[in-house]
Amino acid sequence: MQVATEQAEVRRVLEEVRCSGHSVGFVATMGAFHEGHISLICRSVAENDFTVVSNFVNPLQFAPDEDFEKYPRNLPEDNRHCEIQGADLVFAPTGEEMFRRPPLVSVHVGELAVILEGAHRDGHLIGVATIVTKLFSIVGQCRAYFGEKDWQQLTLVRRLVADLSLPVEVVGCPIVREPDGLALSSRNRYLSGHDRARAGILSRALKHGIEMIKAGESNPAAVVLEMEEMIEPVADKLGYATVVVADSLQMPDSLPASEPLRLLTAAHFGSARLIDNMGYDPAK
Repeated sequence: MQVATEQAEVRRVLEEVRCSGHSVGFVATMGAFHEGHISLICRSVAENDFTVVSNFVNPLQFAPDEDFEKYPRNLPEDNRHCEIQGADLVFAPTGEEMFRRPPLVSVHVGELAVILEGAHRDGHLIGVATIVTKLFSIVGQCRAYFGEKDWQQLTLVRRLVADLSLPVEVVGCPIVREPDGLALSSRNRYLSGHDRARAGILSRALKHGIEMIKAGESNPAAVVLEMEEMIEPVADKLGYATVVVADSLQMPDSLPASEPLRLLTAAHFGSARLIDNMGYDPAK
């Protein structure tokens, strides 16, 4: 397995791969790997001739009061996981390599920037869109694997690729969960024992919301209210709970909608802000 720190080296290696007629799979990460990241790498390795994994904690997607400085980093351990799973190349640039001067150009994402995560984390989704576009420019034509845990991010990346005509096939991959339903996240490392025990309420509330829809609840606001009433007494702070059309992230007028739905939530437990979501397809 190769480890590259420079953009030019990644471009050179991947152009050689594609010129040899081989397919490229790409997994973009901020490191601190858990089984969710590993599942993405495994899928890319299984479906492509060559897999590249980026490992870069992107400062653009952190607000000044967020956890950029203390975000977990363990590059040697992450590289070990990549090698074990069969990745071919790790791109682990420094901040100076990615941004040799403060960027003037960013990628704006319209209404996606101001709803859900965008409403609670100013500039976050613009930072995500900018770094993903930059990484796609470096990697080039590929299949790119993203977890469904951050559904809004996955939706944004799909729209970004479509709107900018990028040569990337975006592949969404299922959430990996703990036995009690807690979605795996690098920020789970921040949870104390007490916080960890409480955090399972997110998946339980989402499941309850889906059961309400299956039972015939037609008012999305009623589903939202019951999820909120489950989470608020348990979490330190509720960010949001909602039910939306999966592709548009807009709340439907009534349930069940004719299109697949997504139930999403975010909440604080101790110092950790966690997000989760589950899907419901009325056609299935």
